[in-house]
Amino acid sequence: MSEASAPPMDRRRALRSSITLGDGATTTSEERHLTNVLAALAMGLDDRIRDSVEETAGHSAAAPSALVALHQFLGGCSMDQLRQTIGLSPSGAVRLVDRLVAEGYVQREPAADARSVALVLTRSGRSVAVKVQAARAVVVGELLQALSRDELRFLSEVADKLLAAITEQRLGERDQGRPVGAWLCRLCDLNACGRPDGKCPAAAAAQAHYT
Repeated sequence: MSEASAPPMDRRRALRSSITLGDGATTTSEERHLTNVLAALAMGLDDRIRDSVEETAGHSAAAPSALVALHQFLGGCSMDQLRQTIGLSPSGAVRLVDRLVAEGYVQREPAADARSVALVLTRSGRSVAVKVQAARAVVVGELLQALSRDELRFLSEVADKLLAAITEQRLGERDQGRPVGAWLCRLCDLNACGRPDGKCPAAAAAQAHYT
């Protein structure tokens, strides 16, 4: 009897032929398929989100993240705090803020520390930040329409678990002095993820890591 004509359970068993990787770990063809598909999905979704938010903001690169971060949780921050959040070098952050100031989206205001300035959004900047978040939500929402309610509930549980896992990985790398890039939540709607109510998986993972 061929694999194609085998009963469903036998076909699933046939797919689970173990493959040894270079580091000695083993994986099945199902796991290899999932790894490839998940990576492609992440890349495709990232491409669509980036294109959408950059078009909405009228700026590329880190500008959309800077606007949303300043709107959501970084209002009045220093240049150094902003650059760490969005993953820029000091000179890159200065150039970005110069552009956002020139566009009328950001203002530099006196800070408590006389050696630095506080970065705050203007009314126009807040408006664009809200539109950027909406554009991101539309891209993801359109994709999720392919799923049923039961599938959405299941995906929500899995996504929470995976986000907590990647947060823990990044914090572990940071503890070792390794660069981890920009913050995961730099484009997030903190109310939507439930952070004020303790429901954000990334925030929960970070709290557990440091306690």
